[in-house]
Amino acid sequence: MADKITASDLKSQKNVFVIIDVRESDELEGGVIEDSVHMSLGLSIRNAKKKQIEDMRGKKICTYCGTGYRGNIAADELAKEGFNTVTLDGGYSAWNQS
Repeated sequence: MADKITASDLKSQKNVFVIIDVRESDELEGGVIEDSVHMSLGLSIRNAKKKQIEDMRGKKICTYCGTGYRGNIAADELAKEGFNTVTLDGGYSAWNQS
């Protein structure tokens, strides 16, 4: 289970994180967190395993999806590859409500 960050904490610390949106492209129409990087769940895992996101190593990463499930998986998988990750508790829906 990945470490979680609340929407309000992420909003106050947003500049500290590289924020990765792991939703599918068609889900982005409902809105995104400003300045986030879109990298679907499968792609984020493949990129980490293939060493294609090494520029993010050493940075704090926050993953998110719609409700938190896929964001948690992404954070777990990135952590297994040695990245410093948390996931947005409740996903984008929690972000919109805070």
